[in-house]
Amino acid sequence: MNGIKGVLYREMRVLKSRIYRNILASSVSPLLFLLAFGYGIGRNSSVGQTGYIDFLIPGLIAMTSMNQSYGISSDINISRFYFKTFDEYLLAPVGRWEIITGEVIYGIIKGLIPVIIILIYGYIAGMRHIPSLMIVPALLIHLIIFSLLGIAVALKVKNHGDQFAVNAFVITPMIFLSGTFYPVDKMPLVVKYLAHIFPMTYTTSLIRGSVIGIETQYLVNFGISALIAAVLFWICMRIMRGMEP
Repeated sequence: MNGIKGVLYREMRVLKSRIYRNILASSVSPLLFLLAFGYGIGRNSSVGQTGYIDFLIPGLIAMTSMNQSYGISSDINISRFYFKTFDEYLLAPVGRWEIITGEVIYGIIKGLIPVIIILIYGYIAGMRHIPSLMIVPALLIHLIIFSLLGIAVALKVKNHGDQFAVNAFVITPMIFLSGTFYPVDKMPLVVKYLAHIFPMTYTTSLIRGSVIGIETQYLVNFGISALIAAVLFWICMRIMRGMEP
């Protein structure tokens, strides 16, 4: 467990030095989306029996927390390419799984920063629902998945250009096609099938169901999400075992 503590301690020290920047980044982007979609497009609209603002807020939570947890990929890249900190992790007498776990916990902590901010936005905007306790496992599995995805991408890419390509061709489409702003079942058939390839479709459904109480296949979505997390952890372990300091 010392490896987990060491990795987490280093990352938390870095986060502490950037905490105000992270809070600002977590505040501005969802506010703009709320103004553009919630008031610009969705004012006086509804999704089924749910007002659009109530529908949108859980999507913004999923999107912004995903960006923060997946964003550890940039931190790892900087550690690898410039400061060589990641090489020191590999040289240390700790298990590869400890390094991964420490980074995942860091990703979870980063991802939790925007949740309270967006909920405050929601209540100011008129959201009437109170999240249930099921939001805790929903957020945890969501943040675990995207922290692991961030680790896998960061360890596999060769430069920052490759990182931007992944963001452009995977992360951005996933944000807009995973039910964040619009219901997946209202999309064209091809897009609907594509959306179900993305893990965010399942985790957004979990978060939305736990925030506004709409019916969702909670156990099915959680089971699929847990399977995705397990596969991503296995991929990260395979990559790590093949790396040389």
